[in-house]
Amino acid sequence: MRRINIGIHGRKCMDEMPFEIVERKGKGHPDYICDAIMEQAAVNLSKEYLKRVGVILHYNLDKGLLVAGKTQVAFGGGKVIEPMLLVFGDRATAKINGEEIPINDIVINAAKEWIKDNLRFVDPDEHLRYQVEIKEGSEELTDIFRRGKKVLGANDTSAAVGYAPLSKLERLVLDVEKYLNSSEFKKLYPETGEDIKVMGYRVKKRATLTIALAFVDRFIESERKYFRLKREILENLNEYVKEKVDFRVKVNINTLDKRGRGVYGVYLTVLGTSAECADCGEVGRGNRVNGLIPLNRPVSNEAAAGKNPVSHVGKIYNILTHKLADDIYKSVSGIKEVYVWLVSHIGQPINYPATIDVQIIPERGFDIKAVRSDIEDVINSELDGIYDFCMDLAHGKFSVC
Repeated sequence: MRRINIGIHGRKCMDEMPFEIVERKGKGHPDYICDAIMEQAAVNLSKEYLKRVGVILHYNLDKGLLVAGKTQVAFGGGKVIEPMLLVFGDRATAKINGEEIPINDIVINAAKEWIKDNLRFVDPDEHLRYQVEIKEGSEELTDIFRRGKKVLGANDTSAAVGYAPLSKLERLVLDVEKYLNSSEFKKLYPETGEDIKVMGYRVKKRATLTIALAFVDRFIESERKYFRLKREILENLNEYVKEKVDFRVKVNINTLDKRGRGVYGVYLTVLGTSAECADCGEVGRGNRVNGLIPLNRPVSNEAAAGKNPVSHVGKIYNILTHKLADDIYKSVSGIKEVYVWLVSHIGQPINYPATIDVQIIPERGFDIKAVRSDIEDVINSELDGIYDFCMDLAHGKFSVC
């Protein structure tokens, strides 16, 4: 039997709260780059293990670091002086039945693959160096994978929390970044890079979005053109936002800019990312697994990107709690919001969490007794099918950033 606690949350739903803050780091942000590359490396390594031995072996690749390089921006096009450095850390099984697994090649190729697909102006061979510091895991943790069970024991004592649905501001922040990094927008404004950060806050029915939007210097011949483009993009965004929410939104772009200071007073990049010279990146400092940094919500204490998808609850429960919350919200009527917590004990099967807690913010007239069994059915169904869920994680079917 699973221990499932179901109760009423004693707070208002997020859209009814008087104050809310939400952030999203876009795909060109150094922290996002780290999360995404380590996750791509994890997916590729999982596939390699499955191909060779039919199971996923011990690894965790969630200790990545992107060290900023050095560039010199200039109107009309600057130059890269020193490349970025991408460091891979943590643990992986490097030998199977006496055969070496090319860990270094797998993770570096994963990085190059992701960069080519996502960062238009970054050459993964010319603009990055790679340092792999992945070692063998401890005997006790690797033994979890030798115990011959389809559903493994948790390799950590940890906790995670997820919720549904997104608030109006959360959805807006997510949509704005995705729009700014969409192929549609890049066709309109190829001068913009991928490094985008959206910070949103709402006070009652008024919201403000402050956006950091990198421009690519080869397309910007002068300060005048920069400010003209910035003004056009602001107008475009105002029209986009107007259709998304029913409250007033003020949009700001690159508020550090100052006219008359040339390249020093505008946000220019050579490669479209601040990682080229201004900002390092690290796994776990970016978005939570639902793509946001929601400051008013409870959040999990683990970085999911790069972690093992069949035993590390820091990944499995992080994503599963959001999926459970979403499934409950969609299948049980009368719920405004729902939060789900899962706690693991190291060594205990991952489909039997130490405790499961569901907290509901209900609509008027909601009868929790009438739906308790429905909620339990959702949870038990997901946990009974956790092997398939883990295989979906292993193949990258869920985003972690």
